[in-house]
Amino acid sequence: MVAGVGVVIARQLIETFGSVANIWQQDKQGWLAVEGVGPKMVKALAAAQSDTITKQIDALVQQCEDQHIHVICPDDDVFPSQFRSCVDAPLFLYIKGQLDCLQADKMLGMVGARKASAEGKLITRRWSSYVSKQGVVVVSGMAPGIDSAAHGGSLDAQSAGIAVLGYGLNAGSPQQQKQIEALAEQGCVMSEYAPDKEAHPSYFPQRNRIIASLSHGLVVVEGGLKSGSLITARQALNYGREVFAVPGSVLNDVHAGCHQLIQDGAILATDAQDVLQNMGWQGEQKLAKTYEPSNATEAKIITLLQAEIKHVDALAEDCGLTVPALSTILLALELGGIIEKLPGSRYTLS
Repeated sequence: MVAGVGVVIARQLIETFGSVANIWQQDKQGWLAVEGVGPKMVKALAAAQSDTITKQIDALVQQCEDQHIHVICPDDDVFPSQFRSCVDAPLFLYIKGQLDCLQADKMLGMVGARKASAEGKLITRRWSSYVSKQGVVVVSGMAPGIDSAAHGGSLDAQSAGIAVLGYGLNAGSPQQQKQIEALAEQGCVMSEYAPDKEAHPSYFPQRNRIIASLSHGLVVVEGGLKSGSLITARQALNYGREVFAVPGSVLNDVHAGCHQLIQDGAILATDAQDVLQNMGWQGEQKLAKTYEPSNATEAKIITLLQAEIKHVDALAEDCGLTVPALSTILLALELGGIIEKLPGSRYTLS
């Protein structure tokens, strides 16, 4: 609640004086002795001892109790142990949902572009669902695109997931509030901002550091060279986390950030099992169900789609059929869950 005091200065104050309570027993000279604290901050610290600030804090605590919002800090047993080695880790978090998922020993961050490709969102949702079924808690930022696909995968698997927000838990749009409620049922949604705090551009890089420090490993699915995903990846590397990058077309700038990460030493990931094996999280091996094609055309379609995503026109040409004739077969395979239709009349195997 003190203007100008971020988590790094706050930690220095706590370390210097031994506890939060002891900070308020100091005079101005005591505060000035702490590196990074100047006259302006001393004035703000002195003002924070007023009745006005105390009333604001009391009202905030009461609001959280009324709205079933947990507030946790490093003194709490449920505070994630990963944060303890990060100098800029949050001092406390507002959380909706299940606190037990914060103690999971397998947390995987999944991030990427907001304006993601259909393929990128498909990959993310599949991988997220797969690792979630292996007992991994997926962490992301609940932004459109890759983040939402990551959360969708954990929901598909009916498994716990964690969303980290760049705004307060009550400050999202009606659609975002629905997402928060859905995610909180299985896992949890967290923010270091007060519940009614509106989003601000500067909050999202701060949000990214929480994703990076909370996760044991981080997967970047898509992202440009100047994207927030690359910021998150570099923060993860600074925290000593494993970073994975999914390659893509060199003709699409949305993959340029991943290619740069791979050049810089990130692990190239081509499927979810790659990620689990590199993290030492092999998990339970499950045999995939096989589909027996009912005729030669179905067999050819499946063979073609095993190699790549294909447009309906290309499939028709390869199969020697008209598009209307092929469409009937594709619809049957789609209804049977064998293939999926992507935007632009393209198809891929489920």
